Amino acid sequence: MKFFTTLYAALLAATALTAQDKNPNILYIIVDDQSPFDLKVYDPKSICDTPTINQLAAEGMVLDGAYQMGSFSGAVCTPSRHMVMCGRTVWHLPNWQGGKNCPDNILDSVMAEVFNRAGYDTMRTCKRGNSYAGANAKFQVVHDATKRGGTPETGSAWHGDRVMEYLEAREAEKDEDPFLIYFGFSHPHDVRDGTPELLAKYGAVNHKDKKSLPPANEKQPPLPINYLPEHPFHHGHPGLRDEVSVSGVWERRDERTIRNELGREFACNEYIDQQIARVLKQLEKMGELDNTYIVYTADHGMAIGRHGLQGKQNLYQHTWRVPFIVKGPGIDPGRAEGNGYLLDSLPTICDLAGIKIPETVEGKSLKPVLTGEKETIRDVMFGTYSGGTKPGMRAVKKGDWKLVKFDVMDGEVRETQLFNLAENPHEFLDQDLAEKPEHAEKLKEMEALLLAEMRRLDDPYRLWDQPDDGLEPPKQAPRKPNKNRKPKGKEKAAK
Repeated sequence: MKFFTTLYAALLAATALTAQDKNPNILYIIVDDQSPFDLKVYDPKSICDTPTINQLAAEGMVLDGAYQMGSFSGAVCTPSRHMVMCGRTVWHLPNWQGGKNCPDNILDSVMAEVFNRAGYDTMRTCKRGNSYAGANAKFQVVHDATKRGGTPETGSAWHGDRVMEYLEAREAEKDEDPFLIYFGFSHPHDVRDGTPELLAKYGAVNHKDKKSLPPANEKQPPLPINYLPEHPFHHGHPGLRDEVSVSGVWERRDERTIRNELGREFACNEYIDQQIARVLKQLEKMGELDNTYIVYTADHGMAIGRHGLQGKQNLYQHTWRVPFIVKGPGIDPGRAEGNGYLLDSLPTICDLAGIKIPETVEGKSLKPVLTGEKETIRDVMFGTYSGGTKPGMRAVKKGDWKLVKFDVMDGEVRETQLFNLAENPHEFLDQDLAEKPEHAEKLKEMEALLLAEMRRLDDPYRLWDQPDDGLEPPKQAPRKPNKNRKPKGKEKAAK
C-alpha cells in the first residue's frame, strides 16, 4: 500500500511539474487610434470607464514611455503594424521603398511565423487593410473585418466573438498547445459609432449633419487640458483626411464638436473593454489565465482637439505615445518608463515565451523592464512623420527634454519646439523653450542628438538646418517667410 501511495504522489508531482513548465500563452491586444490619455491609467481625471483595462494595469506593469516610432504615410497605422509584426525600425520596413533596407526573407521572421515554428497555435482577428498583409496571412486562423458600427455585429463585439469562438473550440477539443492570439479591434478609429447605451452614458451622438453642431450635453467628457481651437501653424499635410474629413468633426474644432467626439471615442473604448472582459473570463474558466501574458496597446495615439489637431499625424505626446500594459507570470504590479517602441513587441513576447528572437529584429525585449530589473531599455527616443509635405516632422527625447521640428509646406513652415516634459507634460505651446536664451545649450545638444538618430536609423531626409549628408532627396531650399503663421496660443483649460 505504501508503494502505491508513493507512486501516486510522484505522479501528482510530475503532473504539476508538467503544467508548471507548459509554454505560456500570449494574448496581444491592439486597438486602433487611441491616445493613452483617454484612459484613467494615464489620466486619472478621465471619465472613460474601462474597468478591465484598469484591472490589467493594477495587476501588471504599466509603461509610461511607450512610443510609435513614426510613419512615412498618412495612414500611420500601416508602418506601425508592420513594425509590430516584424520588429524593424521605420526606415527598414518591407513597405518602405520596396524593402530596400529589409531582408528579402523577412516573412520567415514575422510574428505568427516565429510562433508557428515554436509549436504555438496562432489566431488573429483585426480590422481589414492598412496593415501587413503578408504577415497577417501567416496566422493559422484569421478573421479580419473592419467593424466600426454601434451594434454587436458591426462593432467591437464582432472581434470579441471571433476570439470567444476560438477559445471555446479549443476547450471543446481539449487543445493543450500554447497559443498566440492577436486580438485587434477596428475602433476607436473613426467613424466612432458607439452603441446607443454607451453614447447616452457619455452624452454623445453619432453626428452626421455637416451643416449643424452636435448637441451640447453635460455628460460629455471635458475638453482636453491642451485643447486649442486651431494649431498655430499648418501641420504640413494639406487635405489630410484625418484633419478635414472625419465624419462628425470635419474641419471644426469648436467645444461642442470636440466634446461630442470625445464622448463617441469613450463609448467605443468602453465597448472594447467589455469584449476584453469576456475573453479574460473565458481564459479563467479554461484555467489558462494564469499562464497567459496579456499585452494591451494601440497602434498609435490620437489628438481629437489636443493642440487644435484631430488626427494621428503629429509628434506631440498624446499621439506619439501609446498605452502599453503587460500582465502575466513573473510580472509584479508596477509602473516604469520603459522607453519602448511598438517595434519591441515581437522581441518582447518571444523573450517572455522563451523563443529565440529572430536575427532580423531591430527592436529590444522589454522583459527586463517588465520584471523590474531595469527602468528603461534605451536612453533616447526618436519620432518621425513624413506622410505629408517633406521632409516633415521629427522629434527626439532624452530624459525630460524633448525637441520637435517641423519642416513642411515647401519651406513655408519651419518651426522648432523645445519642451521640458517634467515642467510642461502637456506641451503647452506658450511654454516652448526653443527661443529662450537660457536654454540655448540644451537646444544645441538636442539638435545634435536628433541628427545622430536620423543618421543611425537611415532617415532619408534632412531638415532645413541640418547637413544634407549627400542624400537624395537633397536638403531643402532656403527658408521662405511664413506669412500665415499664427501667434502661439495658450491652451484653453478644460471645462
